[in-house]
Amino acid sequence: MGTELSILLVTAASLAFIHTILGPDHYIPFVMMARARKWSYTKTGWITFACGLGHVGSSVILGIIGISLGLALSNVTSVEGFRGNIAAWVLMGFGLIYFAWGLRRAIKGKTHTHKHLHSNGTAHSHEHKHAGEHAHVHDSTDGKDGKKEITPWILFTIFILGPCEPLIPILMYPAAKSSWTDVALVAGLFSLVTIATMMLSVGLILYGSKFLPKTNIIERYMHAIAGAIICFCGVSIQFLGL
Repeated sequence: MGTELSILLVTAASLAFIHTILGPDHYIPFVMMARARKWSYTKTGWITFACGLGHVGSSVILGIIGISLGLALSNVTSVEGFRGNIAAWVLMGFGLIYFAWGLRRAIKGKTHTHKHLHSNGTAHSHEHKHAGEHAHVHDSTDGKDGKKEITPWILFTIFILGPCEPLIPILMYPAAKSSWTDVALVAGLFSLVTIATMMLSVGLILYGSKFLPKTNIIERYMHAIAGAIICFCGVSIQFLGL
């Protein structure tokens, strides 16, 4: 392994980690959706992995196309910047719509708690709304009632649009001066570290959130809170350069 390739690999791993950690959009949306929609750790992990793969994969494909066709780096980075603007606006729009939906749901969905007695003598409490049919499912979560949940697909679409800004200009184009093998190595390592950092960050934050105090008011407005924070992630990308 040559010195130049070694430097590129170290740079790839470092940039992938820093790029991911400094971009809250890489993990906050998954944490908030997992909390609001009560996703399991396994489901959250798979969704994060898929979105991360789409995120880095789209930039890798664009970089390969640019190198193969001999396109100027400025042209490719312009496309990446355009994609980034679209992704930021879509993230803001999704967060804003989800916030409005969550707020409406919280305001209309006032609940009261009462007990259900079972034949074995045990009892449990659950919240019940009068505005609708009286029904409840133990340990229910959104998306498990026979209706197809579209939230993961929306996140996946947003992350496909979102570029990995350092990957093409700093890693793939310089590596292409040596060989396609070098391109594959630096792109692969960058992708691996990015996805691993995303999943680790989401897992750690979700685990830490278990120790935060829970109140009825927070749980009731959790969807609205999630939408507001996701919208702010889009704002931070578009206007704060995070």
